[in-house]
Amino acid sequence: MIKSLRDYITIIIYYNLKNYLDIPKNNKYPRRILRVMVSKKDEKTTGQRLEEEILYKPKFIGEDDPGLLPEVMDFAEDYKEFLCNKTEREVVDYALPIARRKGYKAFRLGTKYRAGDKVYFDNRGKNLILVTVGKRPVSEGARISVAHIDSPRLDFKPNPLFEASGMAYFKTHYYGGIKKYQWTAIPLSLHGVVKLKGGKEVKVRVGEEDGEPQFCVTDLLPHLAQEQMKKPMSQAIDAEQMNILIGSWPYGDDKVKDRVKLNIMDILHRKYGFVEKDFLSAELCACPAFKPRDIGFDGSMVAAYGQDDKSCAYAQFRAEIETKAPEFTTVMVFADKEETGSDGPTGMRSVFWKDFLEDFASAWGFQIRHVLRRSMCLSCDVNAAVDPAWPEAFEPQNCSYLGKGPVISKYTGSRGKYSTNDASAEVMAYLRGIIEEAGIPWQVGELGRVDVGGGGTIAVEISIHNLDTVDMGVPLLSMHAPLEVISKVDEYYLYKAVYAYYNYERPKDI
Repeated sequence: MIKSLRDYITIIIYYNLKNYLDIPKNNKYPRRILRVMVSKKDEKTTGQRLEEEILYKPKFIGEDDPGLLPEVMDFAEDYKEFLCNKTEREVVDYALPIARRKGYKAFRLGTKYRAGDKVYFDNRGKNLILVTVGKRPVSEGARISVAHIDSPRLDFKPNPLFEASGMAYFKTHYYGGIKKYQWTAIPLSLHGVVKLKGGKEVKVRVGEEDGEPQFCVTDLLPHLAQEQMKKPMSQAIDAEQMNILIGSWPYGDDKVKDRVKLNIMDILHRKYGFVEKDFLSAELCACPAFKPRDIGFDGSMVAAYGQDDKSCAYAQFRAEIETKAPEFTTVMVFADKEETGSDGPTGMRSVFWKDFLEDFASAWGFQIRHVLRRSMCLSCDVNAAVDPAWPEAFEPQNCSYLGKGPVISKYTGSRGKYSTNDASAEVMAYLRGIIEEAGIPWQVGELGRVDVGGGGTIAVEISIHNLDTVDMGVPLLSMHAPLEVISKVDEYYLYKAVYAYYNYERPKDI
């Protein structure tokens, strides 16, 4: 026990300096302190022990494992490279060659694949399905994960090019839920494809590389914006004003009416070979030209466009290609059109993914409805992280935080849980068992306070097929803004969680 003031002072000095001083082994103070510590055993009260045993207090990961950051930083470099692909077509074009190098072969109808075989299915260049065949027959179920690879943007109208006041513009129709004012006066890049009359496809990507021109939507100067600033935020920028400025130099012929427009079209014709009418058979859009960057002096976060939902897409892609010999067949899906309701042949309301699984299972004579009933799906999508700048929007006990690991969302929807999948207790327990057995920190999350707003994910489109589904992703700041922020450690552990889910050996007895 502590017998004197000297003992007390010695302990205080040692605890404050032990990390900075190299105290020799023969020094008397460490041994003396050890004797004091042994004699003064720190015993916890009954309440403290009970608190640790039965109360739920998720911690920030850096508090428990500060040495993890270098490993997380290395992982994030590959993730940032993935984020440079800003449209669904670019993501598929990036991921497919990697998958082929990792041994994935194009799916062949009627083939009875063996355990460990890897196959892929490319749907219209906008969806990608990767499969690793499991040791167990697919009739015992598959482990599926789905993430969408589209993000809010400014799509070009079918007939976009016009000239006004000596300047040329592209007309746009915004895609997905955005705050329109956030998209003015920022650098934009152009992405997409143009199908020419003869069938040739021309890919467009301008504004991402150093030395390339960029584009923008202009805004009104504050000196003349008194009336604009009186409007509600949702009305301050009219959608028809969101025209992209693309040029101002006239064509060298004063007999031409729209000389700037003609000059721009001449540049495009010489560079890409298309004429104005070819815009009618094009898919072109403008995206923020920001490159993924580290945020913070500690570099612990990533700021980039499109992290909803490419953060989850990368985590499941990385987990899938690193899976070698799973117990159950794994199925990774890149989805499209989530931001506009999952419609069309490449959205999750389409049967493209179910048709593929039916074709896959038919080789063994299995019916897809029996396979799906025994399967499970992770709808990998982001959730809103608590932002201390806007505390009124969040319920702190049930919303997610940057730096506490991947977030499992039992349900999303809005105002009385409308338009949502609501994962059962059994599904939550199964997933919880997987990630806790793997030692992965995690948290739960709702999308803000009840009745404040809400949102949905593709989980609702998946679960209608009698397929147990639950949302899991990363917490995100500034969702749907041109620049979104995540924590690198959350992204890292989401990858770990999906990998654990893919490689879990126990059946889903639900």
